[in-house]
Amino acid sequence: MEKIYFVSLGCDKNLVDSEQMMALLSEKGYVFTDDISEAGCAVINTCCFIGDAKEESINTIIEVGSYKEKGSLKALVICGCLAQRYSEEIRSELPEVDAIVGTTAFDEIDRAIKEALEGKGSDHLKDRDSYTYLEGRRSLSTGGHYAYLKIAEGCDKSCTYCIIPKVRGRYRSVPMDVLVNEARQLAEDGVSELILVAQEITVYGMDLEGRKLLPALLERLCAIEGIKWIRLLYCYPEEITDELIDVIKREPKICHYIDMPVQSGSDNVLKRMGRRCTSADIEAVVGKLREAVPDICIRTTFITGFPGESEEDHRASAKMIKKLRFDRLGVFTYSPEEGTPAFGMEPMIDEEVKLKRLDELMLLQQQTVFEKNAELEGSLMDAFIEGRDVENDVYVARTYRDAPEVDGLIFIKSDREIMSGTIVRTRVTGSGGYDLTGEIEEED
Repeated sequence: MEKIYFVSLGCDKNLVDSEQMMALLSEKGYVFTDDISEAGCAVINTCCFIGDAKEESINTIIEVGSYKEKGSLKALVICGCLAQRYSEEIRSELPEVDAIVGTTAFDEIDRAIKEALEGKGSDHLKDRDSYTYLEGRRSLSTGGHYAYLKIAEGCDKSCTYCIIPKVRGRYRSVPMDVLVNEARQLAEDGVSELILVAQEITVYGMDLEGRKLLPALLERLCAIEGIKWIRLLYCYPEEITDELIDVIKREPKICHYIDMPVQSGSDNVLKRMGRRCTSADIEAVVGKLREAVPDICIRTTFITGFPGESEEDHRASAKMIKKLRFDRLGVFTYSPEEGTPAFGMEPMIDEEVKLKRLDELMLLQQQTVFEKNAELEGSLMDAFIEGRDVENDVYVARTYRDAPEVDGLIFIKSDREIMSGTIVRTRVTGSGGYDLTGEIEEED
């Protein structure tokens, strides 16, 4: 059987799809390799959310495809968002691609690979609103001590800048029993941190029972033995309920951390974006969260240079960032995506202006983060050990304030032998920019 070289691009939701496909292929007897030169087939799970993601996906396809001439590669299979959105263009512009698998057809990855290896080019594209979830099948690529739990697919929000509803379809919640069983299996396999993801997790269950079921799901996940931390990503501010806040406050396993995409501090821009909240709504929910959970870490994102964004709109975003002092914040320049309502909006903002505004917002945020990190010095915090930096003789860890890959780290000095995935009580001894240093607090 041919060895598979597998590449997963884009978001953590895409990563879950990749892990499910890899598990299915493992069951079929395929073996994976990290060395493209010895692979007989390559699979690329692509992204097309913004321009940079499309460019990365296309460049990866071209680079990997070149091994069909200079290596042992016989077949190249493309999956995911780019495959779903641009299947016709891929067929005409990228002849090195043998098979295309859409976002709702990855249960057919085995057949796609077989056909590609036989020289039979094939497209596997189902209705984008159909449902594909391979229950209990995951080949974890995150080290085994934390895992993403994808609780829904698609989105119904229709923000004017976002292509996801057209690529991923309407919002479909994964049945709660399926998620609980998967989480229980992950815990048995050694996972101690669950990170809940979807395009939006706050409306989980609305399509199943006509009400928000995230609080109920969280209570069931908290009851699973072995799960120590549960982290919430992608909670839209207008959908955060008092019930959800109460569960975060009440359940000790739920990290006091929430990712809440804001995108702008200007009501004018929020309206043009098709967002369903105002700046006052955002301020109100931040106030509620901090009142109920004083040490909560709030992460958010802003888009700068949206069509029609004036200097006054930009100043409104800067004002919000300065006033609300978000704990974590990322800023992206607006990327025009064909097929979205914003694509034809005027006036477009010059790239130079977008980048200038991005730098200004990030400078404001940098000051906030550095100040907040300095305030943590001397405090006691739990830290999740990720591994050891042998060269600098420190353990690399995360606090509850840090999601993997996107947030900061805490570097811990200790002579003890500590396994990755262990949670240790740590005294913060210093801060350096976005990261912290600490020492393990020894028990009496």
